Amino acid sequence: MSMNKMLVIFVLAAVLGGVALSAFTVDQREYAIKFQLGKIIRSDFEPGLYFKIPFVNNVSKFDKRILTLDSRPEEILTGEKKNVLVDYFVKWRISEVPDFYRTFGGREADAEARMSQTIKDGLQSELGDRTIREVVSGDRATIMNNVATNANDKLSPFGIEVIDVRIKQIELPPKVRESVFLRMSAERERIAKEHRAKGQKEAKIIRARADRKRTEMLAAANRKSEEIRGSGDAQATETYARAYTQDADFYDFYRSLNAYRKSFNDKSDVLVLEPDSEFFRYFGKASK
Repeated sequence: MSMNKMLVIFVLAAVLGGVALSAFTVDQREYAIKFQLGKIIRSDFEPGLYFKIPFVNNVSKFDKRILTLDSRPEEILTGEKKNVLVDYFVKWRISEVPDFYRTFGGREADAEARMSQTIKDGLQSELGDRTIREVVSGDRATIMNNVATNANDKLSPFGIEVIDVRIKQIELPPKVRESVFLRMSAERERIAKEHRAKGQKEAKIIRARADRKRTEMLAAANRKSEEIRGSGDAQATETYARAYTQDADFYDFYRSLNAYRKSFNDKSDVLVLEPDSEFFRYFGKASK
């Protein structure tokens, strides 16, 4: 290969290397800061292709998208002087990249550590005046809005915008959870005993009323049956009396026939009587 060709190749390689070292692109999902000997000289790059002076300028890039801080649960003291574990996440983004770089050196981990402490302070401020019931139920949305607003006000000078704070879960610490469970269990057992005692009392009252009603109904039914039986017996006696007065001899004869029928109902029945006894007086000749 001739010397001229080698020189051309060397020049082309140097040019390409210089272009590669001096050119840089900015994506629409990124922020970019251009430095000159460690000093920020530009940070307002739009997406596109840009150039820098090699070894004099350098460029750092940062995420422009909305980021998520999913921190470990924080132990917060409520207004009832009880610790609760609050599990939350934060939606945030870099709003002013120069301020963000000057404060945290461009390190997201440092920014999230500062943000976690700010959020914890905000949660303590909000939960410190509320009971656990208020935290879990009615005031939850208000707490999240207040914490997000407070954190955004404190972190905006550092180039951070807090978009939203959401509480995922609120739990009691393990050391407190068991004692609270036992206390709640004892309270529910006490309420259950009260309900059972009240139910037994009502059952006794209802049973006593039913027994009294049954006794009254049976007494009334017995009295009514005795009255009906007495009335029937009176009617029967009156009927017998009228029949007897109409034909006393026939009535005596009829009664004797019934007595014979009952006495000789079975072939094995045996009576030892005098033939001329009163019992057989209708077995003789008919009176003239």
